[in-house]
Amino acid sequence: MNKSIALLLFFILALATSCAQKKDYVVTIKTQYGDMVAILYDETPKHKENFVKLAKEHYFDSLLFHRVMAGFMIQGGDPNSKKAKLGEPLGMGGPDYTIPAEFNPKFFHDKGTLSAARLPDDRNPEKASSGSQFYIVQGSVIPEASINDLRYDQMKLTTGLRQIISKPENKALLDSLNNLYYAGDMGAYQKKIFSLVPRVEAETGTKVTRDLSPEKIKAYTTVGGSPHLDGEYTVFGKLVKGLEVIDQIAAQPVDAANRPFTDIRMTVTVAEMSKKKITKEYGYVYADAKE
Repeated sequence: MNKSIALLLFFILALATSCAQKKDYVVTIKTQYGDMVAILYDETPKHKENFVKLAKEHYFDSLLFHRVMAGFMIQGGDPNSKKAKLGEPLGMGGPDYTIPAEFNPKFFHDKGTLSAARLPDDRNPEKASSGSQFYIVQGSVIPEASINDLRYDQMKLTTGLRQIISKPENKALLDSLNNLYYAGDMGAYQKKIFSLVPRVEAETGTKVTRDLSPEKIKAYTTVGGSPHLDGEYTVFGKLVKGLEVIDQIAAQPVDAANRPFTDIRMTVTVAEMSKKKITKEYGYVYADAKE
């Protein structure tokens, strides 16, 4: 091939790629309580590609938000919910594939987060995501006084501490903790527990401390969320409009399986839009726009 032609083709391809990067998909989830608008992350390409594909195929249309838990999240995307009778158990449906987990530490479960549902660890140790089921976080605001509840993985800390105090040679430590607890001085008790984090990590080899950025602390102590889900489920998008719709859906009465007594159906559409227009209309600022 002539070098000048090859060079021209290179510049045409580069220009096309550059133009493509200036646009993005906007997801709209319509319900009887209003619309929720979301952006999907490029950093989770498999989840983004799959969700866009299903939405374009109208896969989600008429499906239910079949699992609603106030102060936690609203979940939908089970294809079995389209024709399900009231009270029928739901939550196990989906396409015949899963999506590999795409964890990214910069994404977390604050209010409005769009994440992939999945089977539990005992059946899904790799934490692969459902092919279609997703949830949107409502969560709750974490008081600043409880910030250590975010900073440390409480379950891992408790498990590691039990391993240490169960050893006979650590009876003095167990006694000191019991004395603080039964004296009712919970502030001193918790302070003592958290002071033992380095020892727990060193002796058990378990990482108890979470990577907690100032951004996470601000989000969880202002808009709220569900921090215990971080690192366990793939976050692949975020609402840029319609947070109040989550609240309305989450407030609906539910049965013992957390299915609303009144069906809440969705219609999901995707539209391609310039990133500049998305920022102007929804206030979402892309990382590449900050560079």
